[in-house]
Amino acid sequence: MLELVEEHACHGGVQRIYRHESKTIGLPMRFSVYLPPQAQKARVPGLVYLAGLTCTEETFPIKAGAQRFAAQHGLALISPDTSPRGAGVPGETDAWDFGVGAGFYVDATRVPWSTHYRMYSYVRDELPDAVVASLPVDGERLGIFGHSMGGHGALMLALRNPERYRSVSAFAPIAAPMRCPWGEKAFSGYLGEDREAWRQYDASELVAQASRRFDEGILIDQGLSDPFLEQQLHPDAFEAACRAAGQPLTLRRHAGYDHGYFFISTFVEDHVAHHARALSR
Repeated sequence: MLELVEEHACHGGVQRIYRHESKTIGLPMRFSVYLPPQAQKARVPGLVYLAGLTCTEETFPIKAGAQRFAAQHGLALISPDTSPRGAGVPGETDAWDFGVGAGFYVDATRVPWSTHYRMYSYVRDELPDAVVASLPVDGERLGIFGHSMGGHGALMLALRNPERYRSVSAFAPIAAPMRCPWGEKAFSGYLGEDREAWRQYDASELVAQASRRFDEGILIDQGLSDPFLEQQLHPDAFEAACRAAGQPLTLRRHAGYDHGYFFISTFVEDHVAHHARALSR
């Protein structure tokens, strides 16, 4: 059962925060939902947004300004938290890039993280099921996008589950996490040291194995003044993998833009439109 935490009128629709008891995580979880005005009359397509390191379910709806465009296209926006809260794992709040706020959208297999840190299954299964069961969202028309760690999550989840998601895009994603310090830290901590086990969560590895191509293309925007570009993000690796696999990709590089929400808010209209085209079919 969903517990309504807060609600705000927004662009003719409504922005809400919900809380529920997650069976997958084993703890309470929160997520945000924007329902456009079209949802007052019929089920609407859903667009899942995965936020980046240190963010919460509130970051995207507060900072991105996407509701205006979601209302125009008749899309619901769904954004979960970025990790479990209150798991009580020793050290889970010691670093900003691992533990609380940094679940990396994986199902941890390493004890003690494996008990609660199961964000992959939560985002793929429990979250959309809970939304569709209680809200006017069409579970057959879902897209997914995200930023940074959430961009990694969006690409990875879409490539592994093309039957679940019709469309995918990302802002400055961690596109090859096996090759960067953030990914190596997260994967070794959550999954152990067997790098073969990491491949199932690396978009640049997965694109060659995908069971279906996204024929409408994958959209990625990347700022060229992003301080994390060279060491952490590696969009060139994902671009090369898509080229080799025949996966259509639009990778747009923007001079002067950094890693934050001023960048995201500049291009979020294009991303919502990208998904609207795929989800309207």
